[in-house]
Amino acid sequence: MSNKPQQDVGKLVTAYKPRLDAFIRKRVSNKEDAEDILQDVFYQLAKVDTAMNPIEQVTAWLYRVARNMIINKQIKKHEEELPSYLNDDDEMLKDISEMLFSKQTSPSPETEYLRSLMWVELENALSELPLEQREVFEKTELDGLSFKEISEETGVSVNTLLSRKRYAVLHLRKRLSELYEEIIYS
Repeated sequence: MSNKPQQDVGKLVTAYKPRLDAFIRKRVSNKEDAEDILQDVFYQLAKVDTAMNPIEQVTAWLYRVARNMIINKQIKKHEEELPSYLNDDDEMLKDISEMLFSKQTSPSPETEYLRSLMWVELENALSELPLEQREVFEKTELDGLSFKEISEETGVSVNTLLSRKRYAVLHLRKRLSELYEEIIYS
């Protein structure tokens, strides 16, 4: 344990705020996000019991915490802004989704038949995918898990999961469009 006296957080904020603020703003485009990160860095510093766990290199610690918070903010923002694979223009996928997940209380026999046909085709198309692509599609679309949850569960990065799902969606779109065309134009 170090014999250094407990560091005054107020003095550290005054000393490091301008440089840390500049560091964060260079890496974060949104002013409010940059201010939030700066505030969170100093909040983390205030939470540390420096009497019990002294910070030997305050500068390195502050910049490491700031960098980690920037990365976390970017990951969170990236997840929030994930492109939807179901574009407004893509009527086919909307129709298929409605058919598969409709909660009609008394669907017609034709609707029930089409729904069962779609499920069979979806299962067939999913079985054609590589295991990694199928799993990420099923976990996000059928189980309702987020990419972050899957990443934590599997240890696979969010970007890799996004890529796998993209390939799965492209394959499924192509495969199911054939059936959709038959249904609509028959």
